[in-house]
Amino acid sequence: MDDKHLYSNFDYDSALNVKDGVPQPQQVSSDYAARLRIRKREEPAADALVEGILRHDRTLLSRAITLVESTLPAHRRKAQQVIEACLPHSGRSIRLGITGVPGAGKSTLIESLGTMLTAAGHRVAVLAIDPSSERSHGSILGDKTRMESLSTDPNAFIRPSPSAGSLGGVARKTREIITLCEAAGFDIVIVETVGVGQSEVLAHSMVDFFLLLQLANAGDELQGIKRGIMEMADMIAINKCEINPQQSQLAATQLRNALHLFPMPDSGWPPKVLLCSAYTSQGIADLWHEVSDYIAFTQANGYFDQKRRQQNLRILTDTLESALRDRFYATPGIETRLESLRADILANKITPYAAAELLLDAPAAQ
Repeated sequence: MDDKHLYSNFDYDSALNVKDGVPQPQQVSSDYAARLRIRKREEPAADALVEGILRHDRTLLSRAITLVESTLPAHRRKAQQVIEACLPHSGRSIRLGITGVPGAGKSTLIESLGTMLTAAGHRVAVLAIDPSSERSHGSILGDKTRMESLSTDPNAFIRPSPSAGSLGGVARKTREIITLCEAAGFDIVIVETVGVGQSEVLAHSMVDFFLLLQLANAGDELQGIKRGIMEMADMIAINKCEINPQQSQLAATQLRNALHLFPMPDSGWPPKVLLCSAYTSQGIADLWHEVSDYIAFTQANGYFDQKRRQQNLRILTDTLESALRDRFYATPGIETRLESLRADILANKITPYAAAELLLDAPAAQ
């Protein structure tokens, strides 16, 4: 019996017949599908990105920052075009760096300070450097969740960025992002550092004012004083002073006495120690008043412009070092040569120093 004759005798009212089920809703919401279509659209040209940044388009600013953070060569070339076009429109902001040990309350302080500044008519950009895991190389990027009020403020822009294990790369990208944010009309740019080691030095090289956040209840304050970071700080703030006012006053006194042992900074501005509470906003207005006084003081004596010129020269040096490193590892045959010398080092056939000299003398040798 052929199939046609078989199906012609089939009883469609039988319980064995599979009928159409209840119509199912679409798996993806219409709003999400629209966002996907937007993401899949062709990326805007460099001129369109620049035009959007100059008219304060936050979406196009975010897309330009994504290009800056990308490691793809095509994206880097396009990002450079955008940065060069934005450069004449940058440089008119106050760049504030904030550092401190984890738990010092940096994010809470930034939110308290940022909301106060936006209420006064300023436009604030926050660039938060989030440490990446050495094992998984991932980052939480959760700074926006700790700045809930500021993240919804139309006059604020928060951009967390992963350190990705390379502070040098973070320094370059952060400097370029600062240029984009200034071109987008943000007159105050706050850079929050990872809060450990070399990151403070890098942050200091790209900001006008450097704030060190300390805690009064973190043990002996004098034990925590490191000459390098103390000399870089333009101001020290003892945060969370509402917890223990007496201990906070004692810590401030100890820090003031320690600062007297250091030579006068090149700016001619003696660093001050203030008490503040990001939670209650106590002392936040005084903190910004000191920052404003510092900017006015250094602009009057010429140090403000001098420091920015020195920072530009450092950008040149850092860029050259980064480019030389990238070109070295991109040299044909370098990976094979490097693996061979690594094996010789592990077998104690050659010292690491001699291996490095061989690689630098003849990097492409086989």
